[in-house]
This record gives sequence, C-alpha cells and structure tokens, in this order.
Amino acid sequence: MIISACDISSQKAYDNSMPVNQINDVKYNEMNRAYFASGCFWCVETIYESLDGVKEVYSGYAGGSTINPNYYQVISGKTGHAEAIEIIYDSDIISFETLLKVFFDSHDPTTPNRQGPDYGSHYRSIAFYSNVDEKNKIKNYIDFLSTNSIFGKKIITEVKEITDFYHAEEYHQDFEKKNPYSPYIQNVSIPRFNKFKKKASNYVKIKNEH
Repeated sequence: MIISACDISSQKAYDNSMPVNQINDVKYNEMNRAYFASGCFWCVETIYESLDGVKEVYSGYAGGSTINPNYYQVISGKTGHAEAIEIIYDSDIISFETLLKVFFDSHDPTTPNRQGPDYGSHYRSIAFYSNVDEKNKIKNYIDFLSTNSIFGKKIITEVKEITDFYHAEEYHQDFEKKNPYSPYIQNVSIPRFNKFKKKASNYVKIKNEH
C-alpha cells in the first residue's frame, strides 16, 4: 500500500476507520454542485472554501467502483476512487468556468497519480461533469491549455461523469480548520493555498476570513 505524507499524518491522529458520514445538506438543495479531484482533499477543500460564492465544500471519494468506501480502502488503491471534493456554490456569484479555472490553477495536472509529496492513484487529477455542458466546458478548457502549452507538459487530467460521491469520514471534513498546526497542514496545505492565491488574485474574490 502506498502511503503519502498526508496519509501518515492522518493515521497518527486517527487509529480507527470511521463509517462514511452521510451529510444532510437539504438547506443547499437549490444550489449548484461541482466535483473535482486534485490531490489531498484537505488542501483542495480549503482552496474552494476560500472563494466568494462557494457555500460549502465536502471532502469525499469519487471516480471508482467500490460502494460506500472508507478512507483506508481508498488509500489502498484498490477501489478506483480518488480523494475528491463536492462544491456547493451560488452560480449568481461564481461560475462553473471559474471553479474549473481554480481547479487547474491550484494543482499540477501533468503529474500522474501525484501532487507534491502525495502519490498514489487516489491522488490523481479528475475533472468531473454532471451534464454535457460541463463536459464540453472542461474539454474546451483543456484544449485551450494544451494548445497554448500553459503547463509545458501533457495534461493527464481525467474527464469523467460524476455518478456517485461518497462523503469522507467526519474527521476529514474541515481538517485544516480543526488541525491548523498539523505538520502536513503547515508544510504542504498552507503553502499550496498561498501559491494559489497569488495566481487567483486577478480573477476571483477570496472571502474575508482567509
């Protein structure tokens, strides 16, 4: 089993696997949703929660075949799932296109099964779509990035329909807020967020609390 710095940090803090938390978010029924996978969900959750127009972000698992997986099944690499996030957003304030741009501006889409110190198939890059319009927007944006050699390497991001999203265990939700002094948060998550903010300053509004 491949274990990254993110996994080791979690295992030291939590010895026992918890049942997948089925989050009740009825209050957001009228909101739009988007789904992405781009490395450790602790980092990605923090990035999207910083955006004006994003109401809630949940960490979870998507892209694989195992039904209702837990964290340790996912990091074994045998479920096909990646660590992913569900973004609940107000489309009158922030668009899917902006969320997509944030996705590519906040990770490296050219590294197979890896983001920084984290490696394994559960850290692969996936842009999920819920309908044909989102699928076309994702593919067109990847074509734009590729044609203009924005990353200088081949983009290997998967484009997949979101069929199921399984919420991760409760201790993964808002992990950075709950564990601000975790070595992983201090050394990986916060620098990643700060790097993203520099890129995003000219096209997206960051909430005041960040």
